[in-house]
Amino acid sequence: MPGGKERELRRRISSVQSTKKITRAMELIAATRVVKAMQRADAARPYSRQITSVIENLAAGGAEVDHPLLREADEVKTVGFIVMAGDRGLAGAYNTNPIRAAERQLQAHRTEGKDYSLFCVGKKAAAYYNFRNYRVDHAYQGFTDNPTYEDARRIADDVADAFISGEIDEVELIYTEFISMGTQRVSVRRFLPLEGTSVMAEAGSGDAGASASFEFEPSPEGVLASLLPRYVEARLFGALLDCAASEHANRQRAMKSATDNAEELITKLSREMNAARQAAITTEIMEIVGGAEALSGGGDEPDMVDLLGMNAPTGIASDVAQAARATATEVAPFGADSALPLEGGTAPSPEFIIKGNADSMLYHRPDSSAYERTIAEVWFNSTEAAEAAGFRLAGSHPTND
Repeated sequence: MPGGKERELRRRISSVQSTKKITRAMELIAATRVVKAMQRADAARPYSRQITSVIENLAAGGAEVDHPLLREADEVKTVGFIVMAGDRGLAGAYNTNPIRAAERQLQAHRTEGKDYSLFCVGKKAAAYYNFRNYRVDHAYQGFTDNPTYEDARRIADDVADAFISGEIDEVELIYTEFISMGTQRVSVRRFLPLEGTSVMAEAGSGDAGASASFEFEPSPEGVLASLLPRYVEARLFGALLDCAASEHANRQRAMKSATDNAEELITKLSREMNAARQAAITTEIMEIVGGAEALSGGGDEPDMVDLLGMNAPTGIASDVAQAARATATEVAPFGADSALPLEGGTAPSPEFIIKGNADSMLYHRPDSSAYERTIAEVWFNSTEAAEAAGFRLAGSHPTND
């Protein structure tokens, strides 16, 4: 019924409005946090650039070191994957993209007969792989939206220990690189082993003269060996900061889209509710008009007369019966204006038909073709009495033929 539909639409609109408030608040919070995350990422880049520059200068100056982090395996049997995602959802495809990119890399290495080791950063990554029965060796969570350098150092130590001990022969880093507020992309990079000093000297932008003007204690090789673990930590910390900024940017966009969709849905539901309300009002008006017409009987003459004294009506029906009896001597028994009961068993004209059935002994005058045009009605106690009076049973109302 129209009223029930209107109530249902009101509940849905109220629910969507509540959701809209939540998504709007989350959008504003993400917009504030993404700015701070960008500032932290920008502040960490000079340190990464400086440590990279020092390592390249040392390599260009001829410093060579045989560090375990530079070890190239003769045969890669086990590959480690550092997968960086978030602890929370409602951030669009931020969690899904790096997780699936890592899964594609993992499956590609498994087809080559290599084993794997997973280092999952963020609750979503660990939950994804645990649900799909992958082996998760290390899981880190609780800091993805605001990482610290200590978090990066803890992850780097676990990865470096596994690499140095020979548990894994190669490490790949999969994370979301933050480029701008509107652009973030999934990056898959080799994390370990690091490039050799000869490669750094050739491919890097180091200056051999820069290291020649300094004295290193205990030696350039010793300084280079101590800088390599810090270099690993700096790279990992930069990736964590990029992921935090990317998560907030994706969440802001996702919540803005959800807020816009909620507004459109509220508009659509409001229109449906207004249409339902209008239909309900129209139905009520029609019922009132129909009731008024039924009470008035469509004219000045009585609507129903209890001719046998049974089930005497009250109110308007009683007045109608009294008016019919008062005018009994003024009209013909079966004429066009008759409202009298049949008397003396006199048969009516053949046009009289029984309206209703044997249980409802209501008969209309022959000049009535519809309820609205009924002027007088006749009641009988039984079907036999109606047939004796010359009426016949009909299954439907007469038409305007």
